Amino acid sequence: MTNEEILTHIDHTCLRPDATWEDIAKLCDEAVEYETASVCIPPCYVNRAKAAFPDLTICTVIGFPLGYETTSIKYYEAAKAVSDGADEIDMVINIGYLKNNDDAVVLKQIERVRRACEGRILKVIIETCCLTEDEKIRACELVTKGGADYIKTSTGFGSAGANLEDIALFRAHIGENVKIKAAGGIRTREQMEAFLEAGCDRLGCSSTSILF
Repeated sequence: MTNEEILTHIDHTCLRPDATWEDIAKLCDEAVEYETASVCIPPCYVNRAKAAFPDLTICTVIGFPLGYETTSIKYYEAAKAVSDGADEIDMVINIGYLKNNDDAVVLKQIERVRRACEGRILKVIIETCCLTEDEKIRACELVTKGGADYIKTSTGFGSAGANLEDIALFRAHIGENVKIKAAGGIRTREQMEAFLEAGCDRLGCSSTSILF
C-alpha cells in the first residue's frame, strides 16, 4: 500500500482546544496538497475553512468530545455545521444513555442528526474505551438502524483509542451499508496500514505528516 493510497483514506485532523486559524489553515493546505479524504476541524472554523478552501471536503464534530448534549442541541449543532459548509459530520453518542440501556434515546439522537445532515456523510463515534463488548455490539446495531454512514471508534480524547479487536467486532455486527472509521492513537504508517487492511475505510489522524 503506497503512502498516496493511505492518504486517500485519512481525515486529516486538528481538534485541539487551542487550535488557531493558522493551525487550521496549515492543515487545510496540507490536505489539498496531499489529497487526503477530508480535514476534520472544530465547528467554529467550518465556515472560514469552506470559504478559504471551497473544494476541500470539510468534516466537523458534534457533541464532541463527551457526547452528553441533549438531542435538540446535537440537532442544532449538526444543522449549523451543514449551513456553514460542512460536508461530513462526526457525532459522539450519549455514552451514559447506552450504559443505562436507553437505546431508544441513543437511536433517536442518531436519527435526528442524520436528518440534520441533509444527505451529508454521518459518522457516529461510540468511544469504545468506555464500553463493554455487549455495549459495543448494541452500538453497532443502533448506528446501523439510525442510518449512519460510518461507525467510528474514538474521539481521541478518551483513555484509549482504536484497536484492531474492535474493528473485527464492528465488522461482525454492523450493517452492510455501514463503513468503519478508526481514530485515536494512530501515529505510525504501520498502524495506518494495519487498520485499513482490517477493514477500515477512514482513519482519523493528527499525525498524517509522517506520510508527507
